[in-house]
Amino acid sequence: MARRYWYVILTYMIMQFSGLLFAPLLYVLTPLALYDASIYWSVFRFIAGLAVVLWLMRPDMQQNTFRNNNQASLGQVVGWAAAGLVMAYIANSIASYIETDLLGINPNSENTQMIMDITRSAPIFVIVTTIIAPILEEIIFRKIIFGELYKRVNFFIAAAASALIFSIIHGEPQHTLVYASMGFVFAFLYVKTKRIIVPILVHMAMNTIAVLIQLTLDPEDLEKMQQQLDQMNTALLLF
Repeated sequence: MARRYWYVILTYMIMQFSGLLFAPLLYVLTPLALYDASIYWSVFRFIAGLAVVLWLMRPDMQQNTFRNNNQASLGQVVGWAAAGLVMAYIANSIASYIETDLLGINPNSENTQMIMDITRSAPIFVIVTTIIAPILEEIIFRKIIFGELYKRVNFFIAAAASALIFSIIHGEPQHTLVYASMGFVFAFLYVKTKRIIVPILVHMAMNTIAVLIQLTLDPEDLEKMQQQLDQMNTALLLF
């Protein structure tokens, strides 16, 4: 693995855990409440982390390091991004059905709920959820982790390993199947198009749609929608 990739991973880890030190420090040095200090530090660390990662990844922006140079054209990027969004939702629906109805796993995501609580308290955090996080995560988990593994093992092992690490980082190993379903789609899009921008666009779109739904619908409407999706998933699987 290229040295700069290790620096990217290190930057991501520092970014993830920096709040343990700097959020309390911001609270002490400013009139902000501790909760607000944590939110504003989170926004800053994601922006700073993205800036550092993009700077480290400059060589990759200038050359294609994939197995061959048959990158998708701009039109193909748009087409695959649209198709990938549909594929990701189908994969997510099937994985959610298996987890909830067959394995009896609680479908609620504490990580998602926490993110939405933060976004409601500080709307500026939406830029992290919908833009910055998808870029960072696709660079880390698809381009670097999956991409490096794919050079050595087959697609399924590489995609599964990157998805497992992704679910662990998010603190929700019980939802590994859901994370893996989307991870496989994102990895497929990366392999198919040879452009990391495609899974980034799909990831952004999924996060944006999820945030808009959560912010515009009340809990009762969300519950009804979830029930309708469950019924649709069951019908699709039976069909």
